[in-house]
Amino acid sequence: MKDLIGLTYSEIESVITGMGFKQTHALTIVNYMYKRRITDLSLIPGLPVSLRNNLINENSSAVNGPVSRIASADGTVKYLFRTADKKEFETVYIPDGKRNTVCVSTQSGCRMGCKYCATAQYGFHGNLNTGEIISQVLRIKESAIIDHIVFMGMGEPMDNIDNVLKACQIMTTERGMALGHKNVTVSSVGLAPGIKTFLENTKCNFTLSLHSPFPEERAGIMPVEKKYPVQNIIEMLKSLPIKRDRRITLAYVMIKGWNDTDTHLRALTGLVKGSSLRINLLPFHSIPGSGTESSTADRMQYFKHVLVCQGVSASVRKSRGADISAACGLLAASSKSN
Repeated sequence: MKDLIGLTYSEIESVITGMGFKQTHALTIVNYMYKRRITDLSLIPGLPVSLRNNLINENSSAVNGPVSRIASADGTVKYLFRTADKKEFETVYIPDGKRNTVCVSTQSGCRMGCKYCATAQYGFHGNLNTGEIISQVLRIKESAIIDHIVFMGMGEPMDNIDNVLKACQIMTTERGMALGHKNVTVSSVGLAPGIKTFLENTKCNFTLSLHSPFPEERAGIMPVEKKYPVQNIIEMLKSLPIKRDRRITLAYVMIKGWNDTDTHLRALTGLVKGSSLRINLLPFHSIPGSGTESSTADRMQYFKHVLVCQGVSASVRKSRGADISAACGLLAASSKSN
């Protein structure tokens, strides 16, 4: 039998009724597993003993708990998961006031080859199935308080679009985790076919990794630009009907002396001015051998100030978990227990 985690309500209902039990038992399992985040079937009340025993004996879990956990000085926590077939991937819990976010991976490694990204250097070791994605929410210590999910961990979500769409469905449907669509954000470096499919089939937030407004410059660090020009994707995003409950963002990692010049700022402003697209400015996190460093905090605030004055919604993302290699671009399936 497949692991119940990662199955939709209708799939779980089919499994349970197929074993001769009631539809209400399937609903009980879904409510406790997805809403209350209880994955130990022996702790779910109201199930017939025979059903519970059958599920415990036959339910083979692809992913159990994480194999290691390490905490940052700022409260961020990084987890390392390992599947039965030895795929490794990392998950990051990020507390921020009343908001509790988990950053999930969609692949073990990545094959997009983006320069300056530790995940790219780690290589590609396989897609994660839906259960392996959902397990990153359900099987961490902080599971019960998670209220936001971002697909910004290891891997390119649009390179694993079928499993990402199913995971988003489970996260947002009432007979699932019942999170609001605006509480789930999926990112991409720019795989246009997957982005189109994602936008057509979900109401979740979307973030596009931009990093340079100039095509040739962007292609130098993000090979995907050569096949799917980002300006075409941005035009597609700008043409979308404006929806108050969906946020479309361009992520702009700022690198000192490379993409933080006034020329870049003018081009970036021109790219989005007059649209509902938002700009999120991020500090660059250096990896060994990159020879580059982040723009200063003052420079990032200057970019934000000018963008806002030009009518562009802009924000500066605070760096979290850099001391445990849990920040943006640093995930590489390596962790020490804590």
